[in-house]
Amino acid sequence: MEAQLLHWLKYFEAQNRPGLSDSIAITWVRYETYPRTGNGRGASWRHRCLFYPSSIAGFVYAIAIEEWLKRDWLPDSHELRRALHDMLVESNNDAAGFIVDLLTGTTSGPSLYGAVWQNWKEQRQVVNQWLRSLKWKELEQVNCCQKIWGNGPYGREYDFANLAGWCNTLTTEATAVMLEAVMSNAIVSPVACSRLRSLLLRPLNLNSNCCRNSRNQIAGFLGAGIPSSSRLWSKTGWTNQVRHEAACWQPSDNGPTTLLVVFSAGEERSNDDLLLPGLATVLQFLETT
Repeated sequence: MEAQLLHWLKYFEAQNRPGLSDSIAITWVRYETYPRTGNGRGASWRHRCLFYPSSIAGFVYAIAIEEWLKRDWLPDSHELRRALHDMLVESNNDAAGFIVDLLTGTTSGPSLYGAVWQNWKEQRQVVNQWLRSLKWKELEQVNCCQKIWGNGPYGREYDFANLAGWCNTLTTEATAVMLEAVMSNAIVSPVACSRLRSLLLRPLNLNSNCCRNSRNQIAGFLGAGIPSSSRLWSKTGWTNQVRHEAACWQPSDNGPTTLLVVFSAGEERSNDDLLLPGLATVLQFLETT
C-alpha cells in the first residue's frame, strides 16, 4: 500500500501539480469489513505534519460535545443539536463558534485585559486538555482551541489567534484515529458515536437537494470519486488556502471499508477540485484488484 500510495502521488504531481508532495498529507487505512480499532492496515504520507484544519476542527468539537454531555457538563438542548447539525452537515462557521462557546464557557467580544483575559485564555484550552487526557500518542501535537471564521477574527478572538502557538492544528494521523474511533464506537459511547455518524453520513446522489447545496461536501471532494452506491461518512475543510477531507466509505456489497484523510495546503490545492476525487478513485480501484 505504501508503494501504491507513493506511485499515485508521483502520478498526480506529474499532472501539472508541481510541488504536490510537499503540500499534501495522507493517511489511508483499509479494513476487511467495517472499521474496528486497530484492525486496519494502511499507508501514509507526511501524516504527522501539522496543518491548519479549517472546518475539520468542527469534527473534533462535535466529539467533545458528546463527551461533555456524557459528563453532565452541559445540558442537552434543541439549540445545541441544531448547531451540531449545521456545523457538521452545512460546515456552518457560526454554528461552530457557538459550539466552541458551549465547550469552553467563553464568548467573543472586545479585547480583555489582566486576570479576566488570563482566565479566558485558560478556559479556551479545555478541549486540548481533554484530548491530552485520552493519552493517544497521535493527539500529542494537535491544537483545537480556536473558532472557525469566515472572514477572520476580531477583538479578543483576534488577540488570541495572534498569540504564538495557538493556531488550530491537526494532522491526518490524529484526524484518522478520531474518525476510526467514531466509526468503531471506541470513544465516548456507542450511542454518541451513532449520533455523530448520522451527521457525517453523506448522500452521494449529486442530483439531490443536499448535493446541489454549495456546501455539499461531495463535489470536488473524495465522495465524487467513489461509486454512488457506497455509504460515505465524511467531513471537509475548505478555504482559499486549504482543501481537506476526512472520510470513510463502504461499498454496497459490504466489501472492504476505506478510511482516507487528505490534507492539502496552498492556493493551487484549494482550487483543485479534481485531486481528491482522483485519489479516491485510484485507491478504490487498488482495493478491488
